[in-house]
Amino acid sequence: MPNSSSTEVLPISSQLKFAFRNHPGGVAVITAKSEQGNVALTATSVTSVNAEPPLISFSVSGLSSSAPKIQTTDHVIVHLLDTAGIEIAKIGATSGIDRFADTSLWYELPTGEPVFHAARAWMRCKLIERVDASGATLYLTEVVETNITHDTTEQDASEGLVYLNRTWHRLSEESRVG
Repeated sequence: MPNSSSTEVLPISSQLKFAFRNHPGGVAVITAKSEQGNVALTATSVTSVNAEPPLISFSVSGLSSSAPKIQTTDHVIVHLLDTAGIEIAKIGATSGIDRFADTSLWYELPTGEPVFHAARAWMRCKLIERVDASGATLYLTEVVETNITHDTTEQDASEGLVYLNRTWHRLSEESRVG
């Protein structure tokens, strides 16, 4: 990336990619049961929108092989991951594989959606709005069920998982700066 004294001007899209490549994102895996079968994808775009009513959002690139399947669903499961879920994050991020081949890694809710065991927490969400965003889709969802897989009243020893500069990173007590 050129510095500010360079005369070369990169297109805004390249600058945006560079800026966000160096902005850490929490790691989530989104799953659903679609008409074409189970679907999973890894996302760093999951955002809490509101607590009352409980709303979260995420986006999916139209280039993703999962995009057509997510488009046909009414509900998704958003899995929030820590370092214990790194393998699930990698599965969701890998193209061309059967993400549900290892049946020991997941189970099916009574409503049909697949849930990965390694999630720190998961939320079953009803899709309430889809916004076309020039080749991507922004989804607004209402959380209708949650499952927190650790005791939130005690100090949690797990380590956060973030994605930064195309690499997985661990957040721990040692990474604390403030």
